[in-house]
Amino acid sequence: MHGLGPVLGAVVPVFCIAILGMVMRERKWLTEDADRSLFKVTVNVLMPALIADSVLHNEVLKQLSNVVLAPVVGFLSIAVGMIVALVFARTAVFKDRKVIATFVLCAGIYNYGYVPVPLVKVLFPPDTLGVLFAHNLGVEIAFWTLGLMALGAGRSGNVWRNMLNAPVLAIFISLALNFTGADKFIPDFVLLTARLLGQCAVPMGLILVGATMADYLHEFRAGWGWKVMLTSCAVRLGVVPILFLLVARYLPCSLELKRVIVVMSSMPSGTFSILLARHYSGDPSTALRIVMGTSVVSLVTMPFWIRFGLHFAGV
Repeated sequence: MHGLGPVLGAVVPVFCIAILGMVMRERKWLTEDADRSLFKVTVNVLMPALIADSVLHNEVLKQLSNVVLAPVVGFLSIAVGMIVALVFARTAVFKDRKVIATFVLCAGIYNYGYVPVPLVKVLFPPDTLGVLFAHNLGVEIAFWTLGLMALGAGRSGNVWRNMLNAPVLAIFISLALNFTGADKFIPDFVLLTARLLGQCAVPMGLILVGATMADYLHEFRAGWGWKVMLTSCAVRLGVVPILFLLVARYLPCSLELKRVIVVMSSMPSGTFSILLARHYSGDPSTALRIVMGTSVVSLVTMPFWIRFGLHFAGV
C-alpha cells in the first residue's frame, strides 16, 4: 500500500474523469441546463445512496469513538486550514479585503467529496469510506459556518438550510441506524438499490466538477495572479499537509480515521468554494486561481503526500 504505483493508479483516473467532464462541456455534450439537473440528481439521490451503502452495516461505525471523533476532526481540519490561510494572507500583504476573505475560504477548505471518495474506495477496505463520510459531517458544518463567516455572511438565513442538505441528512440517518443496530431491519432490496445508485455518484460527480471548471476557464488569466496561486499552494499543499500528518500519526484514533486524515492532507482546494465566493460577495477570480492552481499542482503532490503520509502515520 505504501508503494507509489497503487496511489498513482487511484489518483490518475480521478483526474481523467474530471478532464472528460471538461471535454464534454467544451463539445456541448453536457450543457449547463443539463448540468443543473444532473447536479440535483447527484446531490439528492446518488450521493445519499453511496453514503447509505458505505455507512449501513459498517462495523467500524458502531464504535462511538469513530462516530464522535471523525466529525470533530473534520470540523477542526477546516478551522486549522483557515487559520493558516489567514496567517499567510497577511504575510503576503494582500491589500483587498475581498481577496483576503476569499483566500482564507478557498485555501482553508479542501476538496472533501468527489476526489477523496474514489481514492478511499480504491486504496482501502470498504469500512474506511464510511468513516470518511462521518468525517465529512464535521467538514460540512465548518464549511457552512466558518466558511461563510470568512466572507462576512455568517448570519445569512440560508446557512442552516444549506447545511441540512441531502448528503448531511443521509450521514445523520445512516449513522444513527447503523449505531443503534436498526440497520438490520432494512430490507435487502433497499440496500441493493442504494448500492447500485451509489456506484454512479462518484463518476457523475467528477464529470460535473470537470464541467464546472470548464465554465470558469475563460475567467482565468495565467499571466497574472501568480502571487495568489503560489501562496495558496504553499498553504494548501505545503504547510497544511504537514499538520494533518502530525495529527494522523499522534492522534489516538482508529486506523480508518488515520487513513482518512492522510488522504485529506493531500487534497487541493474545493471547487465549490468558487460558487460560494460568487454567491456571498467574495472575489470569484481569486477563488478560481486558487482552485485551479492547487488542483494542477496537486497532480504532482497528491501521490507524494498520500504515499509518504501512509508511511509516516504507520497505516
